[in-house]
Amino acid sequence: MIGKLTGVVDMRGLDHVLLDVRGVGYIVYVSDRTLMQLPGRGEVAALYTELVVREDLMQLYGFPTLLEKEWHRVLTSVQGVGAKASLAILGALGPEGVARAIALGDSAALRKAPGVGPKLALRIANELKDKAPALMGLVESPAAAPAAAVPQSEPAAPAAPRRASPVAAPASSATADAMSALANLGYAPSDAARAVAEAQATAPEADAATLIRAALRLLAPKG
Repeated sequence: MIGKLTGVVDMRGLDHVLLDVRGVGYIVYVSDRTLMQLPGRGEVAALYTELVVREDLMQLYGFPTLLEKEWHRVLTSVQGVGAKASLAILGALGPEGVARAIALGDSAALRKAPGVGPKLALRIANELKDKAPALMGLVESPAAAPAAAVPQSEPAAPAAPRRASPVAAPASSATADAMSALANLGYAPSDAARAVAEAQATAPEADAATLIRAALRLLAPKG
């Protein structure tokens, strides 16, 4: 299994890039968003990869972070979502946008991806709502962008997803802490994630305590 490639960008296509890894060229399909982030020809890039093997073809799909690769894996677990549809969704929303849309049950946001119709968007939102909380608690360090150009002698190594520290990513840490607190109070993961995402949409820079209070108000019985 090919899990990551680091090499020189030899060619950029409309939906793929050719990476020269020590003389071997790998065609890696990527989203529009990832393609825009990749450096120019002759520069070094690193991508996490997923190998898809079928009877009639073998294709590599590339992602700038492990979080995005994990969302690709989860998205393609939904019936009707192939690798290309997953790339379209991630390209349109990014992994954070996908997490928020699913946590909020916002199928309209998922329909922004080319080729994703109302029925498929609704299926994705419904089937993945319980998987969003775990992925929402993961963030990457912005300091190491795998697709950034670096000297060829010192290729960049993508940073693995990690629990955010209060200094590095306060909003993401607050999200994880708030969801953990709500889970300890007995709320279902999907309900907790939806309430926290809605609260954070209103106050993106809110700390964990503020998110918890706002989420509890959203989760309180109406009437």
